[in-house]
Amino acid sequence: MSKLNNLPAISSDSGFSKYLREINSIPSLSQEEEFMLAKDYLEKHDLDAAHKLVTSHLKLVAKIAMGYRNYGLPVSELVSEGNLGLMQAVKKYDPDLGYRLSTYAMWWIKASIQEYVLKSWSLVKIGTTSAQKKLFFSLKKIKNRLTNTHARSVNDGDYQAIADELGVSVKEVQEMTQRLSGPDISLNSAIDQNDDNSGEMIELIPEEKPSQEDTLSYNQLLTNQKQILSDAMCILNEREVEILTARKLNDLPSTLDTLSDQYNISKERVRQIENRAFEKVQSYVLGKVTRDGQIINLGSR
Repeated sequence: MSKLNNLPAISSDSGFSKYLREINSIPSLSQEEEFMLAKDYLEKHDLDAAHKLVTSHLKLVAKIAMGYRNYGLPVSELVSEGNLGLMQAVKKYDPDLGYRLSTYAMWWIKASIQEYVLKSWSLVKIGTTSAQKKLFFSLKKIKNRLTNTHARSVNDGDYQAIADELGVSVKEVQEMTQRLSGPDISLNSAIDQNDDNSGEMIELIPEEKPSQEDTLSYNQLLTNQKQILSDAMCILNEREVEILTARKLNDLPSTLDTLSDQYNISKERVRQIENRAFEKVQSYVLGKVTRDGQIINLGSR
């Protein structure tokens, strides 16, 4: 996709308003236009088609990137990383699956930005466990919820409740709070500091609510995926279901030590049961994918 290097670029955070104006002027694609362009790239490797798909979704990247602006990193770099995720989404997108590119691309965009944020914050030793990653990306949301619930600012007395919800220690909550206390980039700042009538930066980010048709299509896709996974789990015995769920399907996976004690078997035996159950489910799902064209992500072993 070398042609896609020729995209609108942000020279710095100070040039973000100019970048927003530039990408906001790029017309959005109708569902039919998007479908035909995606087919041209998928079947003919038409780079012009891929370029149009990417540029028409740069507004989506900017909107998602702004959601990560509180981590103290340049918004220009967040957008650049998000654009890389968008390009990967375009490469892998199959329009025949029945949902819009924006629905598919948002997961690639978020994953790319989150990976960049975690790598950048690794300089201050951000934890790599699933619980610590969840804390990193969920702390602000939980604090906002507590503030709205109690009509006051979050204080030290709330840290225990936050720690319990996320399965981390109070000390980790305190440390993460300190690390995430960098300055925000205000969306209410003027587009042009020298023009009082220029409006605010938030006005340049378009509304990206999905249409009713897109919402119904995406909900149907999720329903189908859940049904396939549910059917696949039925081929396992009770212990396989419990161990696979504990190790792969819970937000906070159980450790081998915990399951070893629970079932009174060795850690290696737990691992063997987990792997065998995963392979059974994976085999069933892949067979279903071949027939129905569905997408399911069980995670890697």
